[in-house]
Amino acid sequence: MTKLSNIITKVEEVIMGVLMAILTIIMVTAVFFRYVLSDPLPWATEISIYLFIWFSFIGGSWGLKYGTQAAVTFLLDALSENKQRILKIVQDVIMLAFLIIILIYSVKWLMLPSTVLQKSTSVGMPMWIPYSAVPTGILFAGIHIVARLIRLLKNEEELQEKEIGDELI
Repeated sequence: MTKLSNIITKVEEVIMGVLMAILTIIMVTAVFFRYVLSDPLPWATEISIYLFIWFSFIGGSWGLKYGTQAAVTFLLDALSENKQRILKIVQDVIMLAFLIIILIYSVKWLMLPSTVLQKSTSVGMPMWIPYSAVPTGILFAGIHIVARLIRLLKNEEELQEKEIGDELI
């Protein structure tokens, strides 16, 4: 599962890079058209919002893999290593349950006829495309949590965290 998580991480990094590049190009072009040519692009804001939504869900999953979210750790720091491990396992199980619930409901919502048939205002894009960022990001995040949970259960967390720390430096 760790290998799958690592592959997904690489895919997330590519997707985030492409999304950010496209978003930057669209925003610079929109500013140029609006302020230099005095002819705003009506679709630029809508597409930028959809790209940012995708970037946020993919980036959130990537951040979950590396533990970059803000956390209050005073309770965790006060515990022994074994109790820290147990608390982290409980935390991951609860988070995984939450992600599964969100994934189920987001897929159900995505499959509704009203969602499938809905089109965006400016571009006429099917709205299932931007909406599918939710289940995609949640699925990726769930895979990262399962991989971390397996490492915790095998007591391999320290080794993995050291490897991740080395990658980020």
